[in-house]
Amino acid sequence: MLPDVTGLSLLLGAAVGLVLALTGAGGGILAVPLLVFGLHLQMARAAPVGLLAVGLAAAIGALLGLRGGVVRYRAALLIGLTGMAVAPLGLGLARQLPNAPVMAAFAAVLGWVAWRSLRQGRKAATGLPRRTPLCALDPATGRLSWRAPCAAMLALTGALSGLLSGLLGVGGGFVIVPMLTAISDIPSRGVVATSMAVIALVSLGGVLGAVTQGALDWPVALPFTAGAAAALLVGLRFSARWSGVRLQQAFGALAAIVALLMLWRAAGLAGG
Repeated sequence: MLPDVTGLSLLLGAAVGLVLALTGAGGGILAVPLLVFGLHLQMARAAPVGLLAVGLAAAIGALLGLRGGVVRYRAALLIGLTGMAVAPLGLGLARQLPNAPVMAAFAAVLGWVAWRSLRQGRKAATGLPRRTPLCALDPATGRLSWRAPCAAMLALTGALSGLLSGLLGVGGGFVIVPMLTAISDIPSRGVVATSMAVIALVSLGGVLGAVTQGALDWPVALPFTAGAAAALLVGLRFSARWSGVRLQQAFGALAAIVALLMLWRAAGLAGG
């Protein structure tokens, strides 16, 4: 790989790691668009690279969260193992489908993420009271209440994140963070840390599938992943200071812009 391309890959990976550190959700959905637009990769090549970078960065964040005692590890294991089981299915679909419809699907997912981020940001800003969550924390023990509906929703979250992980090359945090926020009363720091633990597990399934199928572009993946890991460590130092309603709304606006760009690119490929 040429030195300038390596440098660009490092910078793009750093952007992914920084967003992941601040939101626990955004790195994965930005990785593939950055690789597509910045390095002109096809979706099938970009997806495994994004998975490797986001998965490794998330694993670092999860280990730090475990050390701080904020990762809900039982919920993370249920979501993550379900996602790992489903991720190879998504990866197989990505290799069989044409580039344009996969890119259009990515744009649709990004549009949904943008809507959710902007909507949740408005709710947080108004300070409206929440209903009793499906997965409530026990005041006495601080642990999640493991009722059947709660476990079923956590497993469904894992299956959806795993499918999208393999198909679109995302870690699934954009599904996990809104779902955990909606169905539980876990504090935001715990949601982000738990999301990173799940992303690490789910990404592992997709990356292993890509390696066995020879679909991982190592010359692009290595500098991109290094940039993401380094930026995540820096971003975690400032995450408590920068995160909040405004950051969530800004991320939603950015996701909407990227969704429109991806949809435009998909329409061009379909028309060409």
